[in-house]
Amino acid sequence: MLLDYLKLASNSLTKRKTRTYLTMIGIFIGIATVVSLIGLGEGLRTAISGQFGFLGPDVLSVQASGLNFAGPPGTAVVTPLTDKLVDKVARISGVEAAFNRYLESGTFEFNDRQSIGMAYSVPEGQDRKTFERMLNLEVEQGRALKDGDRGKVVVGADFAEKEMFGRAMRVGDAFSFQGHDFDVVGILKKKGSFIFDGSVAINEGELKDLFRQGDETVNLIAVKVGDVKNVETVKENLETLLRKERGVDKGEEDFEVSSPQQTLDTLNSTLFAVQLFVYIIASISIVVGGIGILNTMYTAVLERTKEIGIMKAVGAKNSMIFILFFIESGLLGLLGGVVGVLLGLGLAYGLAFLGGIFLGSELIQAQVSLGLIFGALLFSFSLGLFAGIFPAMKAARKNPVDALRFIK
Repeated sequence: MLLDYLKLASNSLTKRKTRTYLTMIGIFIGIATVVSLIGLGEGLRTAISGQFGFLGPDVLSVQASGLNFAGPPGTAVVTPLTDKLVDKVARISGVEAAFNRYLESGTFEFNDRQSIGMAYSVPEGQDRKTFERMLNLEVEQGRALKDGDRGKVVVGADFAEKEMFGRAMRVGDAFSFQGHDFDVVGILKKKGSFIFDGSVAINEGELKDLFRQGDETVNLIAVKVGDVKNVETVKENLETLLRKERGVDKGEEDFEVSSPQQTLDTLNSTLFAVQLFVYIIASISIVVGGIGILNTMYTAVLERTKEIGIMKAVGAKNSMIFILFFIESGLLGLLGGVVGVLLGLGLAYGLAFLGGIFLGSELIQAQVSLGLIFGALLFSFSLGLFAGIFPAMKAARKNPVDALRFIK
């Protein structure tokens, strides 16, 4: 019986192709907007989460406030952090370890090609293993850095891909960074983070000798908390210490103490606000589409009045007439949803592909879940059913005698 209803409904929509397409416009524009923009938003969320996912919830980062987009963290600030502060941070109750982080941006040269990137310091001595464990640094090829290594580096996974320099870098290769030559002794496992995949690790002593002579500033301080339950307490104590050391009052801080989770929470809040705005804009289009379905089905009832009279004359019940028009309306909404989902998928992945090419960033990506697709289809189908209730009731209540007398 249900298949018969679906067949009759689809035949009715097929006979009015132009009107059907025009009715679906509002639906599929709204659905396409939701699917594409939310897909891009989820892709951005996943990409950025990957940048911090390798850090545990027990890691805190301390840096001076400034124009972080102007270079590595801690640059372009009025009052940078100093290298002597780390000892005081390490003595805070609950802190397992604290490390100065030195970052240097510059030009890599390899295989007659150049690329802009960043080098970061790795502490030496007993702190090395703790630092590598805290940042989850694992070598896939070659070996890790050792105390006493000079002119040697461990590179991120992106260096082992030919897209970066036209040829994949291998263990034993040599390249230059800011005019200084280095040999590759190891390649890290891919982490999905451009921060590490596109950077090189240099022993702290050598990095300071080459690029930081006479400079007592640090880019940031990495803090490992002994017990994850004490993260908030340690964070508060850190902020108290920094306010005292930098001579600032509460609410006037010129520094930031943050955790990966805090960064992700901020991102999620921002994306939620953007997605809420998208929902509001798309809902306008979808409501217009629902009104279009209501108008189309109401017109269809008028045009098929005599047909309704014939069906009732041969024994069709009011419930059968109602179900027929009700399903036809839902099918109209579902078709609009299908078109909208396909268009949204094309827009999401198409824009992500173009964004990746023109911006050269892995952050521009799309991620459309099956839940979003099925949710969009269910919503569009439900909207069609809802818009068809009144026309279907009107069709079911028609008097068969009056319907048969109806003249178009």
